[in-house]
Formats: sequence, structure tokens, C-alpha cells
Amino acid sequence: MLALDFSILSVSLPVIGADLGFAFNDLQWIVTAFALPSGGLLLLFGRAADLYGRRTWFLVGMGLFTAASLLGGLAWSPAVLIAARAGQGLAAAMLTPAAMSLLTTSFDEGGLREKALGINGTLLSLGFLTGVVFGGVITDLTSWRVTLLINVPIGVLAVIAAPILIRESRNADTPRLDLIGAFTVTGGLLSVIFGITSAERNGWSSPVTLGSLALGVVLLTAFFLAESRVKNPLVDLGVLRKRTVSWANTMGLITFSMMTGMVFLLTLYMQHVRDMTPLATGFTFSALGVAAVVGGAVSARIVGALGVHKVLVLGLLLQAVSTASLVLLSQDSGLVLLLTATAVGGFGHLLAVVGYMITATSGIRDDQQGLATGLAYTAQQLGLTVGTPILGTIAAARMSSLGEGVAQDVATLSGAHLGVLVAGGVLLVGALLAMVLLRPARQAPSETEAPAAAR
Repeated sequence: MLALDFSILSVSLPVIGADLGFAFNDLQWIVTAFALPSGGLLLLFGRAADLYGRRTWFLVGMGLFTAASLLGGLAWSPAVLIAARAGQGLAAAMLTPAAMSLLTTSFDEGGLREKALGINGTLLSLGFLTGVVFGGVITDLTSWRVTLLINVPIGVLAVIAAPILIRESRNADTPRLDLIGAFTVTGGLLSVIFGITSAERNGWSSPVTLGSLALGVVLLTAFFLAESRVKNPLVDLGVLRKRTVSWANTMGLITFSMMTGMVFLLTLYMQHVRDMTPLATGFTFSALGVAAVVGGAVSARIVGALGVHKVLVLGLLLQAVSTASLVLLSQDSGLVLLLTATAVGGFGHLLAVVGYMITATSGIRDDQQGLATGLAYTAQQLGLTVGTPILGTIAAARMSSLGEGVAQDVATLSGAHLGVLVAGGVLLVGALLAMVLLRPARQAPSETEAPAAAR
């Protein structure tokens, strides 16, 4: 539900703007208002769930998300919709690490947890990708308001069912929350996310963008310095220093950012080069959703057969090759290629998500699972946030370099070509890094095996 909500309004933004009277330049705030709190507060709320009760945090977050969805669906002005989206983002930051840590602490590390994380990764990717599909379909057939109101009955059902089906889970001790760490990491993440999202509107060289990014770097630096001196830190730096945690989350950021950026570029291609409607665009993206379902059905078996490390590398490679192949799209042909490449890319993306989530939460104590999952979802939210501005800027720069004499559809296609090539290259580098840096350590032979090995 949360992943779907991040993307379901994207295709509907022009319709929402016309209905509520948004200025064109302000439409991005419908997405940004959700992205800022949902990404900036994840680490704080993930740690709070560890300390004060994961199920309680889940219930409060679900109640807030349901209420904010209702307000957004009934919004009568731009300000009300922006406030509702901010409320959804705040609730998402509470819900995501609480739900994820409830899942990881319910299963011992090993096959069952990997299967559960595989299901979770499937729902995560399927939610985001089908949000792109259903956003256009629901808006064309009913109203954009339905994309928000659909959360209300699901949220009410979850609030009723959770106390019955889920046991409370919290750490045995509840030390005081690290307020200095909370302030610096939250402020730093909010500043970085705001700087990146504002770049799409103001440009990467604008004072607002550069100032926000600089402030974010300063606050995050202060956070790391403070955490090394606090008795009960918000983030145990020992967790961050784990190779599996730091590099797996880097892979998560790469796979999500390049997927969202690719979806944005393909939306431009279909609507501005091929003149497809939002409804047709949504149905074309259904190949991604189908591939995610298939990937979810087989991911646990693939992990069992190949191992988590190989699955992560394979997923990134499939996503890299399929994304780069989109450079062969043309103005009047290429829909078969588009459907095939997005299906392969969606399958690879799902494998990469499952691989990075299992890796990033393995070898972590139960009392730190809220932190570990908060870190994993922070990587996801940053990826969802930065992909479109970065690849969008690359495509726009290419379009501008062609000059005013080039037709708009030709310029858009050229920009999309450069964008998918860059995305494919980034994914390939990610696959190579994962291959080298996340390779499992060889286990030394046991005493009983050593003599046989010697003979």
C-alpha cells in the first residue's frame, strides 16, 4: 500500500492540477510533500519502534495514514492536498520500519526469513510498479480521488486486524532517545531530499538546491560525529560499518533510483513521442507488474538455488542490460522491445530488491532490526526520490544541446536515449561492486574435514 501510494499519483498530476487549481510548477509538491517526511524520518521512527513497541508504532502509523488518505481524497484546495500528502509521508515513516522489523523479528535468520523477505520485496516492487499502471487507469475511468480513498478501507481493516494477529515486540530495555542524533539525522536527510527534489524545478546550480544540499551534508557530518560520543546512540555506528549493511543499501539505492528514473523517461517517450494517453501508458507499464508477480513467485527458489549474493548480482545485471537496450526505441516502432525490456527489467529489479533486503538485515540482532530496516528503507526512499531528478536532468541537458531547430519529439527521444544509457551504466557498475564487495567470506574447513582435505 505504501509503495503503491508513492507512485500512483504520478501519472495523474496534470489532472489533479486542473481540478484543484495547482500552478504547473507547484505540481511536484504533491510528490515532494510525501517524499520529504517519509525519507527524512525513517531512521528516527525505526529506532523509536525498537524502543517503544513495534506493533504500537505500526498501529499509530496506520491510523494516521488512513486519516491522511481520507483527507487527501476529499481535498478541496491545493493546500489541503499537500497537507494530506505530508501526513501520509509522516505515517509512512512510522509504518515502514515498524512493519519490516515486526517481520524480521518474527522469523529466525535463514530460509523462512528469506522467504518472508522475498514476499515483502515482491509486494514492495509490485506496489510501486502497479501504482504507475493503476494511476492512469483509475484516473481515466473514475477520478484521481479514488487513488487516495482506496487506502481507507484497507487501513481500517489493518488497524482492526493487527492487534489480533500480531504480537507486541520491543527491546527489553528502553534507554532515552538520542535527541541530538534525532535532530541532526532528520534535518540532514530532509535537507538532502529537499535539495534533490527542488533541483528538478530550480536547477542543480540554484542557491536553493546548493544551500539545501550543503546544509544536509553539514548536519549529517555532525550526526556521525555526535553518534560516536553518545552512550545510547540513535544509530549504532557499528551497524553502519558492517560491509553487508552499507554496500547492500547502496545497491538498494541504485536499483530503485534507476528504476524510477527509467519509468519517468519511458513516460516521456510514450506520451510525448508516441502520443499515448495516460490510460494506454498505464497498460503498457503492466509488463513491469506482471514480471514482479512472476519474480515474487520464484524469488525464494532462486535464492535457495543460487544464494543471496548471486541473486543480487543477477538482478542488477538483468536490470542493467534491459534498461540500456531501450536506446533502440524509435519514434514509430519499438513497443515490442519496450514491453520485453521492461518485463525483464522488472524481474531483475525484483531480484535485486529481495537480494539487498536480505543482505542488509542479516547478521543484525533482533533489538536492532528497527534500525536495520530503517536504513534499508531510507536507501529505498532516497532511490525513489533521486532517480527522476537525476535522469530527468541528463535528458533535459541532451534536449537543450540539440538547439531550437530540432522537433520536440526528436529531442525528447534523444534525451530519453541518453538517460537509459546512463541508467544502464550505473546499474552495471552496481552489479560489479556487489559482485566484489558483497562476496560471502569463505568458511574455513572444520576439524573433521581438514584431514580429508589434506589427503
